[in-house]
Amino acid sequence: MINMISKYTPRSLSVNASKRTCCIFKVPHTFVGNSYHLSVVSIRPYHRGMTQLMMIEEHKWRYLKSLLCRKQTKTFEDYLESIEPLEKDAREYYSEIIQLKSHEFIEMMVLDGCFMIEVFRKIKDPRQFEAGDPLLTVGWILPFLYTDFLLLENQIPFFILEKLFEISKMPSEESSLSLLAMQFFNEATALRRPDDFICRFHDLKGWHLLDLVRLSFVPEEEITQSSGTPTHIMHSISKLHGSGIKLNLAKAESFLVVKFKNGVIEMPRIRLDELMGSFLSNCVAFEQCHCDVSKHFTTYATFLECLVESAQDVGYLRHHNIMENNLGNDDEVACFINKMGKDVMIDSDSYLSKLFKNVDEYYRNSWNLQWATFKHKYFDTPWSFISALAAFVLLSLAIAQTFYTIYAYKNRNDGSPSLK
Repeated sequence: MINMISKYTPRSLSVNASKRTCCIFKVPHTFVGNSYHLSVVSIRPYHRGMTQLMMIEEHKWRYLKSLLCRKQTKTFEDYLESIEPLEKDAREYYSEIIQLKSHEFIEMMVLDGCFMIEVFRKIKDPRQFEAGDPLLTVGWILPFLYTDFLLLENQIPFFILEKLFEISKMPSEESSLSLLAMQFFNEATALRRPDDFICRFHDLKGWHLLDLVRLSFVPEEEITQSSGTPTHIMHSISKLHGSGIKLNLAKAESFLVVKFKNGVIEMPRIRLDELMGSFLSNCVAFEQCHCDVSKHFTTYATFLECLVESAQDVGYLRHHNIMENNLGNDDEVACFINKMGKDVMIDSDSYLSKLFKNVDEYYRNSWNLQWATFKHKYFDTPWSFISALAAFVLLSLAIAQTFYTIYAYKNRNDGSPSLK
């Protein structure tokens, strides 16, 4: 009986999954789409030994050799020994029980962690690349590295990376790991922000790289407070436009900073491509799986899912420069947004709860709807405006003519001299 119990001990979702430290998950099958799939590199253990990902494996050892040659005061054994005391804590970061022996797990952490850090360093200073390095010269590889390094299933505990960075750091190297990583991802167009803004994150800490970049987009201060009676229901942008709600492009370093005031939704531009689509989806998956992180990306995904019902809504966002679409046609983008925001759980006091409430109240106000309908009917185009103006002039002339006719008639009845 004891053997049977042991046989059925959970492995795919271990008891560690309920702990706050558990932060690297297999994406649930309910999250559909290709945004969670690896392309070129596996940061193990979840995808250890996959044949289609072996292309980069030999380069991991080459990059490790390059690191050891650059800093000869440390050997490979020194790196292994530095990670050994951290093994137990690192295993608890994974939602699945890792079926690796101790030396295998530690070697994997060192090899993969050093590879990531070396990639960051080489991108910051391309002179560190060896001549003919295919990771630099083959143009399609680097974009996939950006994406793969930000997949939820492809993460390493950040404290492991920090330890490896500390050991491998040269005396002349001033950057922190956080800043080095942020500078790397800032090279990707979809994630790019001003360099001086990125420098603010030199002390930022995350559970792993995905969380680090996610946190850099989360506003430092709450945009709105809880609405008291939260609602996360809102109509599409086409319907909102029909009620008089406008959409304006806002200036902000994070696309999460959305505001609503005086009938206007203000949104920063978002560049939607394969990398951003994958990043958004994996942030949502992370927030859904982790028991103790904010749900900013989940809330934003829900907000987009409400705004976008069809390709027409995507076109409206593009027309107002809110969305830069490099992901596909408008139908494909609408499908992606609806899948990303479908069946997710968000906090009742989410950072956009008041916005949802205020937009819904504005939409339900009948006067706003009637006035918007009137403006759309008579003032939407120059010709409709001219027609409305002509009708108003004719109506004014008719009223004036009636007035003077009645006035003249009354004067005659009063015995006043008639005009000749």
